[in-house]
Amino acid sequence: MEKAKVYMTKAITPEAVLKLYDALGVSLPGKVAVKVHSGEIGNQNFIRPDFWRAMIEKVNGTIVECNTAYEGKRNHIKEHWETMKLHGWTAVADVDIMDEEGDLELPIENGKKIQKNFVGNHIKNYDSMLVLTHFKGHPMGGFGGALKNISIGLASSYGKAYIHGAGVPEEIWTADHDSFLESMADAAQSIIKYFDGKIAYINVMKNMSVDCDCCAVAEDPKMADIGILASLDPVALDQACVDLVYQSEDPGKKDLIERMESRNGIHTVEAAAALLYGSREYELITLD
Repeated sequence: MEKAKVYMTKAITPEAVLKLYDALGVSLPGKVAVKVHSGEIGNQNFIRPDFWRAMIEKVNGTIVECNTAYEGKRNHIKEHWETMKLHGWTAVADVDIMDEEGDLELPIENGKKIQKNFVGNHIKNYDSMLVLTHFKGHPMGGFGGALKNISIGLASSYGKAYIHGAGVPEEIWTADHDSFLESMADAAQSIIKYFDGKIAYINVMKNMSVDCDCCAVAEDPKMADIGILASLDPVALDQACVDLVYQSEDPGKKDLIERMESRNGIHTVEAAAALLYGSREYELITLD
């Protein structure tokens, strides 16, 4: 089997994002949903809208998000809209909080832990998707990459609790940890099947705190920025990002590695590869 292609540039600029997208050789059809992380109020590390603006404009995309399942400024419609405006997203493009009008249930074929996924109902309004991800650490997942962005990130508020609880929303913070990671991999599969190849992924390895952009109080990054990567395979993309963290010569990487290992973060990638919708084997093509 041919290895998945992952493209990379060390430049971290809006122009570099466009260069990587062009390298993918993909043309996303119809109405394009652009998944970003809106950033929790108080978070200093999330990727700002102006960085993504040119890429969003290139695909004439609509910025999409879903409500969270925990207290904060993004867990209810009114507060989430206020956050999107405060952080500048509404000044960049049209914005859609996709679970504003409820959930859409998607089936998961042969899921290891869950057999259905609850996403924002508005997903049905889109023909394709561009996934713009800030690769960084995460308090529960170990790290947040493309797989997390299309699983937890696209899940409705209820769907987030459902994934976290491995099918039991009431156990959102108490479910078996590996079952939660496997549920993320299951949920991602439903998104990939839904868009049927009409989806592309870009990961930015910048401001790599051990904490997620969902944290209002996040630790400052300890390691240097690495670059931007893009692929049509989210499994290969996340694996490549993890590998680059380990390969970095920056001693500050130890904190991020500890966070990834202590949460068994790589297991999400392992579980996704086992479901056969992506490969951990990849060819890294540097464009610099």
